[in-house]
Order: sequence, then structure tokens, then C-alpha cells
Amino acid sequence: MSVRVAVIGCGPIGNRHADIYQAFPLAELVGVCDLRPERADAAAARLGVPAFHDAPAMLAALKPDMCSVATGGYEYGSDHYLPTIQALEAGCDVLCEKPICNTIPEAEKMVECARRLKRRFGIDFNHRFTPAARICKQWQNDGLLGEHLFLNMQMWICNPNESSPYYMIKALNPHSVDIMRHFGGDIARVHAFCKKGPGRTIWSNMQLNVQFADGTVGHLTASYDMARGHPMERCELAGIKGRFVLEDMWRQATLYPADSLVKQVYSNPVFGAERWREFHDTFRDRIETFVRQVADGAAPGDINGSGADGLAAQKVLQAAIDSLESGQVAEVR
Repeated sequence: MSVRVAVIGCGPIGNRHADIYQAFPLAELVGVCDLRPERADAAAARLGVPAFHDAPAMLAALKPDMCSVATGGYEYGSDHYLPTIQALEAGCDVLCEKPICNTIPEAEKMVECARRLKRRFGIDFNHRFTPAARICKQWQNDGLLGEHLFLNMQMWICNPNESSPYYMIKALNPHSVDIMRHFGGDIARVHAFCKKGPGRTIWSNMQLNVQFADGTVGHLTASYDMARGHPMERCELAGIKGRFVLEDMWRQATLYPADSLVKQVYSNPVFGAERWREFHDTFRDRIETFVRQVADGAAPGDINGSGADGLAAQKVLQAAIDSLESGQVAEVR
């Protein structure tokens, strides 16, 4: 039995969601919605589904099982709150784009609404949904790292857009913080240092020193000023028994055992069905995983990359902003 899905927000990312649903046998795309009629109408015509220009009207007419919320807004997250609440209250499970929301109080209300209504609520943390990331998680679960010592994360892209002073912190780093929390657990304290790139009005580069709840230390280096074509992401987690390095989400994962000079390496294959060809494949894996969890009746608390994870990531980033403003170490609250 397929899951009936509607997409709210018909920009480039919403269209990407819609394409993946339409190609996935377990999902049935039943409608699209955007406040801009021309965007909704164009997507509907291309996909062969009804167009709506008002989310409540679509939810009432189609009664979908789940919705993707792929709206944007200020700092990429300000338009996520209302349609997410509307879809949850209409009886839908929801997969929301990151960041969950650009304000903590509204993000808390989104998570609480899903909890109260017992809805499945996920965030598009697509960077953790790759074969290489899963292998790293398996190494960790198998005890090959041992007690954690440090976790270092890097993520950068070229984004010349300007918005709020904290645009890069809030919009880029939900992914990087989620990867850090995915492998390292809750982050307790942070200390941020930022630099504005040449000609920039926003803080476009950040070094975030972190301490995890279990005492593990580490850092995040993030930038909107790096040239395209370079590797964009690297995660390194070290423990007393071994260390892994995850490069560019799906490109390569390497395990360095502490007691051996022989390492294990996963590399994205050159040929075959297992090959990941582009960033789009991370969206496909994440979206298909959420649909399967909905179809299988997963408990809301078991959602991989949940709304609660999205809220936790934004709280870390808010603490980074607090630290930058105060010049002091900030507690994650």
C-alpha cells in the first residue's frame, strides 16, 4: 500500500522532493502547493497532479498521509513553522526541510505539536543518509572506536547570498551539527569565533569549539566562501580503540584501528547500482527512508533524523550565536 504524499513549497528543493516521490513505488504524489501560483501551477503541470495555492485547502481536499514542507523564507527557515503545524494538525506525518525553523520558540512548538498528536516528524538531514555514513555508524555501534576522545567536523560551500548576520550559521550548519550529534551525541557547551569574508556583510566563516555531554571535545569549521569543486565535508571521530574519517558524505569512509596498521576503507564504486552519482542521491535516500518508516508504522520516537534532532541542532547554533555575541563559552539550553 503506497503512502499518499503532498508537497508544500514548489521551489527547486520542493520540486526535487516531488520528483523523488513520483519515482518511488512506495509513495503516491497526490498534489503540490505554493503561495506563488505560478510555481505551484508549473510543478503541477509537469508532474500531472493538482495544484493548490493554500496549504489548508490542499490538506482538506486531498487528505494526504504525509507532507513534505519545502518552503523557504528568511534564513531559509522562517516559512517552515505554519505549514508544518497545519499539516500535523490535519493528520499528516511531516518531513520538513532544514533548518527546522529559524527561531527556537517556534521550533519547540513544532516538535511539541508532533509529540502531542503522535505524528511522525522528520527533518531532511540528508547528509547522514549515505552508505559511507551508515558504515561509519556500524563501526561505531560495533565498538571499534571505543570511548570517544574528539570529533572534528568541516563543511563549506560557495554561497554569495547575503541575509542576516547569522545566515551562514543558521542555514548551512544544521547539517554539520546533525552529523556531529549523530556520531557524538548531545553537545553541551560551545565557543564561537567568526570572520566576514572579503566584501561580506554576514559572518561567512566560523570556527566553533565544542564539548559534548560525555566530555568529548571537538570543533566545527564552516564557511560560505570556499570555491566550488573542492571537497565540501569531512567528519573525523576518534576513540581509544580507533578513528574514522568520513569524506564528502558518500565518497569515502576510512577506519584506522589503534592496534593495527591495516585500515578499512569504503569507497563509492565507479560502476554499478550501488554507485552514488550526485548530491541528489542523498535526498532520495533520506526521503525514501522516511516514507518506509511511515509505511512500516514506525513509532514517532524512532524516526531517523527527527524533528527533535532538528530542534537540538538549532539550539547548538543559537548557543554559537550567543557565544559570538558575548565572547564567552555558551551553554546549549
